[in-house]
Amino acid sequence: MNRPFAVTLLAIVAGIAGIIAVMDTLRYLGLLPIAALGELSFYGNSFFGAFMAGIVALIWFSVARQLWNLDPRGWMFVVVIAIFNLILVGVGLISGTPIQAMALSLGVSGLALILALLPGTRSAFGQS
Repeated sequence: MNRPFAVTLLAIVAGIAGIIAVMDTLRYLGLLPIAALGELSFYGNSFFGAFMAGIVALIWFSVARQLWNLDPRGWMFVVVIAIFNLILVGVGLISGTPIQAMALSLGVSGLALILALLPGTRSAFGQS
């Protein structure tokens, strides 16, 4: 299996995004207080925010596996989950969460989307 460097990097970024989503889940539940990052809030409902972050974490880990194995569905899922996560970050920001609390998710999701849309990555998955 000849995996391009950008695809390998994208799979690693997806795994890191999954770890960050797990951390966000724990932060929503108050089990991982990181004062430097600020407190997470999802319209005052931390349980729903934790639920959504947990689902996003599972999807990121699945996408990382698919990308690592050059599964063509992985490319589509990484684009969809990156956009979905960027939307969730936007909703979190609108609901009053400080930008520094969402910066990791924002940066990693943005990087994943950029890497996925590179021509070499797209061609590795048969996208034109």
